[in-house]
Amino acid sequence: MSWTGKILRVDLSAGTCTSEPLNMQWANDYMGQRGLATKYLVEETDPTVDPFSPDNKMIFATGPLTGTIAPTSGRWSVVCKGPLTGAIACSNSGGFFGAELKNAGWDMVIFEGKSASPVYLDMTNDQAELKDASDLWGKSVWETETALRERRGDPDVRVASIGLAGESGVLYAAVVNDMDRAAGRSGVGAVMGSKNLKAVVVRGTVGVKVNDPMAMMKTSNAAKEILAENAVTGEGLPTHGTQVLMNVINEVGALPTRNGQDVQFDGAHDIGAEAMAEVRESDGQSNLVSNHACFGCPISCARRSKIDPTHFTVKDKPQYQGVSGGLEYEAAWALGAANGVNDLEALTYANFVCNEQGMDPISLGVTIGAAMDLYHAGAISQEDTGGVALEFGSTEAFVAMVEATARGEGFGKELGQGSRRLCEKYGHPNFSMTVKSQEIAAYDPRGIQGMGLAYATSNRGACHLRGYTVASEVLGIPEKTDPLVTEGKAGLVKAFQDATAAVDSSGTCVFTTFALSGEDIAPMVDAACEGDWSVERFVEVGERIWNMERQYNIAAGFTGADDTLPERLLKDAAKTGPAEGSVNRLNEMLPEYYESRGWSASGEPTAETLGRLGL
Repeated sequence: MSWTGKILRVDLSAGTCTSEPLNMQWANDYMGQRGLATKYLVEETDPTVDPFSPDNKMIFATGPLTGTIAPTSGRWSVVCKGPLTGAIACSNSGGFFGAELKNAGWDMVIFEGKSASPVYLDMTNDQAELKDASDLWGKSVWETETALRERRGDPDVRVASIGLAGESGVLYAAVVNDMDRAAGRSGVGAVMGSKNLKAVVVRGTVGVKVNDPMAMMKTSNAAKEILAENAVTGEGLPTHGTQVLMNVINEVGALPTRNGQDVQFDGAHDIGAEAMAEVRESDGQSNLVSNHACFGCPISCARRSKIDPTHFTVKDKPQYQGVSGGLEYEAAWALGAANGVNDLEALTYANFVCNEQGMDPISLGVTIGAAMDLYHAGAISQEDTGGVALEFGSTEAFVAMVEATARGEGFGKELGQGSRRLCEKYGHPNFSMTVKSQEIAAYDPRGIQGMGLAYATSNRGACHLRGYTVASEVLGIPEKTDPLVTEGKAGLVKAFQDATAAVDSSGTCVFTTFALSGEDIAPMVDAACEGDWSVERFVEVGERIWNMERQYNIAAGFTGADDTLPERLLKDAAKTGPAEGSVNRLNEMLPEYYESRGWSASGEPTAETLGRLGL
């Protein structure tokens, strides 16, 4: 129960859609969403496959709690081999699309092959058909979703699509659903574009059944109570969104600034939550219009924003003058501090463009920051950039690069390849703030040691959401640890990584873990699914998933040597703040981490570990 027990297999090359039963043994071993979809990818693809090959499969997956009454049950994932990294890619999204897919009666959709021409998948419950999308190719996410809603004549359909970035092969292109929710990282949108798949439209009225409805109601209500009473999930995130972190992380001295040259940004107060709520003199309105919730979410952390209509980015562009998805912390940092830009309206505009054309704002912003670093070093000139002086802090230059990347024009084509390829091309690979070719997130490992280990060992490249030790090291959840020490961080990172893998696979949001533990989430899975889903089993599934992903990456060619950080973070000490004089001491943490995982000194899972986990 809760699993629908059905998979839709879409052969894009043949143009066919076929229903098949879910492998229930795998469902019991990997739960759903991230874990289950990865299991299918591992079993059905060659890890050495070119990400843009028709042989690379792309899987849309829900979890057993997706679409249920469990809090934050709107999550779904896109799984494939990622083009940005060449590693396993699993990108998680919220909104309403995932719940709609589950309510249509599907656990997963597996896309294989490549269509000869642009198509979209049209789904209503158990009816699925590939349809011509030639007229949609070249259109933005916003235009595509609007057109498909009108075509269906049903306001309740949900759409996931790609924009120009996915079509043109931007290596960090996203799949966007519900206009501004995104499976954002690792380039899953570029894989979708390589298959000539423009969009998926779904309407579901079947509903979701659970194994024990009364237990489901009891455990879900208990979880919602805990979330409501928690200071972070019940107050901080609903009021300020993730942007509440901007000034906090800046004060900690862990806000990567100007491509990691600094750890504090003097313009942080201009682009944080407080600034979003300030009333503008120009029109008497604030940037922040309201908060917004995904399906089944009592937290409502998402932002809705409106740009100052007199701002140079939108004054002649009415399509950007309405209310749309506002800045979240990671986007505000990457588009702002990483480039030394403190213009809130310009950052909001850039975020709108990322949603509109389907781009990961983290990778985009960090890559532009790397380009500014290259320009400052004299490695690139205005001749390379199309006449743009790429100076740190230049709002105009920043906006020009965002637009060029979205259009896939000029220097934007270079930026669309990500910072590793960009920096290698122009002779400064050390300027690339990446792990496994994916750009770091908004936490500097010199000021938060555990995050350095989490970035270095993340299976999908640098990522804060694969092991969010900031919860402990900065916020004191579930207990406070010192961000500047390395002792105990190996065990902390492992625990966060395993727990996150389990939560991602359940179909709920990782933000619940600010308040909920496995002891709260496992009972909901137990109520939804057949079998005994104890806390211990829940956590073990997370560990099994992590090791499976690691095995995939090893087979794809990665080694322990890839578990590292950018040279700047290991050698150039923080200049200011509480971490002044510190570098990240990865070398102290990594051996202990391998040992805690039951891996060899070179970072490979031992036979004993694989046997214990059934791998």
